[in-house]
Amino acid sequence: MRKYSGKKICIICEGYEELDYIETLKNKAVFSDKYDFITVNAKSINTIIARYQEKYQSDSYSLVLIFCDTDKGPSEKYKEIKQKINEFHEADVADDIVIFGNPCTMQIILSHFAEIKLTSQSKSVNSEFIEKYTGIKNYKATDEQRKELFNHIRRSNYETMKENVKKLSTNDEDISSTNILKFIEKFESDDYSWIEEINNRLWRRRTNGRNRKHFIRKIF
Repeated sequence: MRKYSGKKICIICEGYEELDYIETLKNKAVFSDKYDFITVNAKSINTIIARYQEKYQSDSYSLVLIFCDTDKGPSEKYKEIKQKINEFHEADVADDIVIFGNPCTMQIILSHFAEIKLTSQSKSVNSEFIEKYTGIKNYKATDEQRKELFNHIRRSNYETMKENVKKLSTNDEDISSTNILKFIEKFESDDYSWIEEINNRLWRRRTNGRNRKHFIRKIF
C-alpha cells in the first residue's frame, strides 16, 4: 500500500463520477505522495456547501476542495456554491477551492481518450461519445458502467488528458471548459507551499475562527 507523508486534502465530490475519478487517479499513483487525498461524496450539488463547511470546520485537513459540474450554464446552483464559499471566508477564494468541468465532469474523463469538446451535460447526448471511446453502450452511470469506464483510465492516457484539457478554456462560463489542470499540477508537486498560500487567503485562517456562528447563518 502506498504511504503518504504529508498534507491531508479533502475533496468534496458532487457525485459518484467525481469521486470515482479522483479515486482512480489516486490508485494510478499520478499524484505526489506528499498528499493524502480523502474523498467525500456529497451525492448532490445541493449538499456540497454543507459538506464543505463540516469538513472545513473539523480542522482535520490541510485543505478542503470541491469538485463539481457547472451543468453547462453555469447553473444557478453552481454559482451559488462559489458565492457561498466567498461569503464563508469573506474573501474571493472560490476559484482556489472549486474544481469544475463544464458542461460536466465527463468533459474531463473523455479527454483521456480524445480531444473532445462536449456541449451538453446530458448522459443520453454524451453516451455516443462514451461508447465510441470505451465501448460502453447506453451509459447511465450505473455502478457497473462506472467501474468499466474508469478501468479505461491509465497512467498513459492521464498524460493525454493533460494535453487535451490544456487546450480548453479555464473560464467556467465557457462551454467545454475546466480548471482541473491547475489543481493536478499542484497535486503532482512535492512542494506543498501552495496549500499555505491558499489558506492565507481564507477568512478563518486570518481570524482564528471568530464569528463562526455568523457564517453558519449566512450559508444556511
